[in-house]
Amino acid sequence: MEFKHIPVLLNETIEGLNIKPDGIYVDGTIGGAGHSRRIIEKLSNQGMLIGIDRDVEALKAAAENLKAYNNYKLVQGNHDNIKEILESLNINKVDGILLDLGVSSYQLDERNRGFSYNGDSELDMRMDRTQNLSAIQVVNEYSEEKLADIIYKYGEERFSRSIAKNICIERQKEKITTTGRLVDIITKSKPFAKDGHPAKRTFQAIRIEVNNEIEPLYNTVLNSIKLLKEEGRLCIITFHSLEDRVVKDAYIEAQGKCTCPKDLPYCICNYKTSGKIVNKKPIEACAKELEENPRAKSAKLRIFEKGKEQE
Repeated sequence: MEFKHIPVLLNETIEGLNIKPDGIYVDGTIGGAGHSRRIIEKLSNQGMLIGIDRDVEALKAAAENLKAYNNYKLVQGNHDNIKEILESLNINKVDGILLDLGVSSYQLDERNRGFSYNGDSELDMRMDRTQNLSAIQVVNEYSEEKLADIIYKYGEERFSRSIAKNICIERQKEKITTTGRLVDIITKSKPFAKDGHPAKRTFQAIRIEVNNEIEPLYNTVLNSIKLLKEEGRLCIITFHSLEDRVVKDAYIEAQGKCTCPKDLPYCICNYKTSGKIVNKKPIEACAKELEENPRAKSAKLRIFEKGKEQE
């Protein structure tokens, strides 16, 4: 299957990065290079793009999409290890970083990846298919209590206890190995609702657990900011409230806050700041983009600009 992924909030992201022609930019979730191609088009021959992705298929697609250019490097890895990846390339600071979080359209649509609750395929959900933990292990080996906690925490699913209980009952009869059977169990574990597919929240939760998407994110955001040059920009696109909350909180910590009494004419607390939040409210897709790409519906873009290094 061809790796297709429509870049979400493309124009807003490129504008947010405030690209310098000779700069160094990192796309920590390059996918098919939809965003990266627009970044590299704005770079001179002295500029550089670093593309990172866990998915080998994504990197192959990115190389194909960027084959007309030579000022880029592709790295198989996790954006959570961005500091170590840049160190391995002898790069200390960069001018901009993009993190487009979540799962790509290709990964959702590719039958053998097991990300989608539509259709019937093997349970997998690994972004990096060389890792050991997959959705099959989570569904069949986690305790009922751990399953319920994950589904509630990462999926914000009200019926997590019922779903986990029924998963454990059914797996005793026969190992759960397909998305179709898991969807059937989930559907029978909760009342009918009109707020989307009944398995959506549970599949999201299992995918997050398999790929460890939330736990390292807070530090990843803070580490990315530290890697920016002065006036460098970090753009992060999230697709659900858990991610967005973590990014928002990390930005607030990085920006810092004056604790002086409001009646003082100037600041005396000397609070530390790493820069400023560019947009207090997240940027969302316009009506035209939503019409062309419904998957942009939940996308939120938050931008942070690095300030002057403090002693």
